Amino acid sequence: MVAPRKAAVVGVALSDCGRVDDATPYALHAQAARRALADAGLDRSVVDGFASAGLGTLAPVEVAEYLGLRPTWVDSTSVGGSTWEVMAAHAADAIAAGHARAVLLVYGSTARADVRAGRRTGTLSFGARGPLQFEVPYGHTLIAKYAMAARRHMIEYGTTIEQLAEVAVQARANAALNPEAMFRTPVTVDDVLAGPMIADPFTKLHCCVRSDGGAAVLLVAQEYARDCRTSPVWVLGSGESVSHAAMSEWPDFSVSPAAESGRLAFGRAGVRPSEIHLAEIYDAFTYMTLVTLEDLGFCGKGEGGAFVEKGRLRVEGGELPVNTDGGGLSAQHPGMRGLFLLVEAVRQLRGECAQRQVRRTDGSLPRLAVASGTGGWFCSSGTVVLGAE
Repeated sequence: MVAPRKAAVVGVALSDCGRVDDATPYALHAQAARRALADAGLDRSVVDGFASAGLGTLAPVEVAEYLGLRPTWVDSTSVGGSTWEVMAAHAADAIAAGHARAVLLVYGSTARADVRAGRRTGTLSFGARGPLQFEVPYGHTLIAKYAMAARRHMIEYGTTIEQLAEVAVQARANAALNPEAMFRTPVTVDDVLAGPMIADPFTKLHCCVRSDGGAAVLLVAQEYARDCRTSPVWVLGSGESVSHAAMSEWPDFSVSPAAESGRLAFGRAGVRPSEIHLAEIYDAFTYMTLVTLEDLGFCGKGEGGAFVEKGRLRVEGGELPVNTDGGGLSAQHPGMRGLFLLVEAVRQLRGECAQRQVRRTDGSLPRLAVASGTGGWFCSSGTVVLGAE
């Protein structure tokens, strides 16, 4: 019996991000893809696997054609913000099975520029169809669904609005160390609480920014990793889970599907949450960070509020640095941010993050990271455990 091949991330990159008024989504895909291949030191001819979602009717076909690729393995899984962690897991499985040797994951969006220009892109559709037909007519917006879940946690466990605000404050502190973050000016808990109300209990700073931008990640089989210019970061374990579409079908608003995807990922990696050195967590809203930390096992259920206090999530002095680039709350959020989590985790494990670089207590580089994406309104989750050599 032939042992399965290990999969390594060898190339990561972002396109121009933030305010990009003069580019198309396809151009951002291409820019990120070229940069990721250059990061790995590989030519596009090596790519035989391709994954894309969120653009066009036939996303992996249309985008691959635009990039000049003719893959023999493709993935167009679309489960919202967790899409990219799920795709990374699928890519690693394909590499292990010998179905692909090099898989490129790419995303690009001009979400901010589209709004400013009054364009309707149709990238995401939350129309009144299927189970959602029973909620949409009542004005049940995406942000309202997250706000309801946050309020449920506050009622169940005594989580305070100040504790949720701490997530935004610490994300901004990390963004202050990232020259590419959209917003870097420090904020306080009082600043967060004093902002305009968006959906009770969320004020403006509890919510992610809207940006343009793209990202790309290249995974290869272990025998190709030695030909790359970067040190490989290995996919140690992954998990995926879906929960609900209609909020009425969500059994417990205080438990996200990360509880299952995290259990699977850590179990398959043979790693405990206590061994992780940094976490990149989808943070469209502050509550997402808090409840995902609980569900991944970094603290007990209902303990997330206390866990995020006292600077624990900061790059500088934090016990568990989280969203080290500033996250969707401060760095960038172009629609589906899951791929950005993987890029930042890999860069941290390779020691490439300059002022925001995480260091262990002995000054050494981190060796283990987790990236966990959430899709829809806690509808789906994908979690990936990554390890440096």
